[in-house]
This record gives sequence, C-alpha cells and structure tokens, in this order.
Amino acid sequence: MNPVQRYLVLYSLLITVIFIGTSFCFYRTIHSNKINFKEIDVQQIKVLEPDGTLRMVISNHSMLPGIIVHGKEQAFDRPQAGMLFYNDEGTENGGLIFSGMKNAKGEVVNSGGSLSFDRYGGNQEVQLLGVNDHEDRLAGLIVSDSPPEKQGHRRIWVGRSDDGSSSIALMDSMGRKRIQLQVMSDGSSNIIFLNDRGEIIRTINPISKP
Repeated sequence: MNPVQRYLVLYSLLITVIFIGTSFCFYRTIHSNKINFKEIDVQQIKVLEPDGTLRMVISNHSMLPGIIVHGKEQAFDRPQAGMLFYNDEGTENGGLIFSGMKNAKGEVVNSGGSLSFDRYGGNQEVQLLGVNDHEDRLAGLIVSDSPPEKQGHRRIWVGRSDDGSSSIALMDSMGRKRIQLQVMSDGSSNIIFLNDRGEIIRTINPISKP
C-alpha cells in the first residue's frame, strides 16, 4: 500500500469515526427531549400541551398576547410584559404582569406589578398588586366575586392606600364597603361600620389609657 492509499484509508476511517460520533450525539439529543442552555435571549416563550393547547406564555411587551379564550385571541392592549396562565381549554385564567416608565412629561406611568388568578368562566378572584406612579400609590391583596358571565364585585381589600393609611375593608355582595379597619399615617386607628348607602353608622376608637 503506497503512502497515498494509506492516507486515504486513514482519512476515511477518521471521517467515519466523526460521523458515527456526531450521529450518536444527535440521536441522544433527539431522544432525551432535553436541551441545556447556559443563556438564551428570547422575546416570547410558549408552553404547550402535547396536543398544542396553550398553557403559559412568557413575553415581552410587544409580543404579549391579547385575551385568549378557547385558543382564540381577541385584541387587547396591555402596557406590560409578563407571564400569562391558561387553563386546560386554552383560556386565560390569570397571570403575572409588570411595567413602569416615564411619559413625555416626565411622569411615571404604569409602574408596578400584578399577580392574579381567575375563576373558570369569570374574571379575577384573587389579585396581589403594587402600583406606584403619578396617578395611584397602593399595594395590597384583593379578593373578588367573579360569577361566570356576570359582573363581579370586590369583597376584601387588605393593603396600603395613597393617603398613607393601611386598612382592611370588607364589602357586601354588591361591592359596598360595610366594615373598615384602618390605621392612619399619623398612627391613629379605628373600626368603621357603614350601611348599604355608604354612611358611617358607628365608629370604634381605641380607649386611651389615663
């Protein structure tokens, strides 16, 4: 075997080994259904069921979907980025959204975040939110009625308001505030009872020690 033939044989063997190794690695990657990344830059990630049903979207602002019901999207402008959740039927049922920027006037707008969970066939039942911009400054937990295909009402508020007070408010089935426990920014506190017209019918203040 002359040197040229020997070289061709060695070259063929090397190419064969490389091909077999590459094929083996590719086979393992395909059949493991797992790919590892150290870092990935994306604008949107979708989580799907095997049949293609959408279950979650992680997205920037520009690609955040509108309202999706049974897999069909309706246009809806959202000023945030975030993560949206979908039930087994591909209908939105909550999400985590966040935003914040200054407008042309230098005012802080849409600043804050919200984590919410919806009732099946209804709207938000539980919402944890914090907002701090030129229009609103509040942070707290909201529990609401959310009857399917009907207007729901806020039933519980626990949080801090724009005036610096912290409070717990309990509402009736029509969303009317009936009891409020509050501590004002100056440290004073009370319990207020209201009628169905929003009128204060009784206030309980702490008894001062002599």
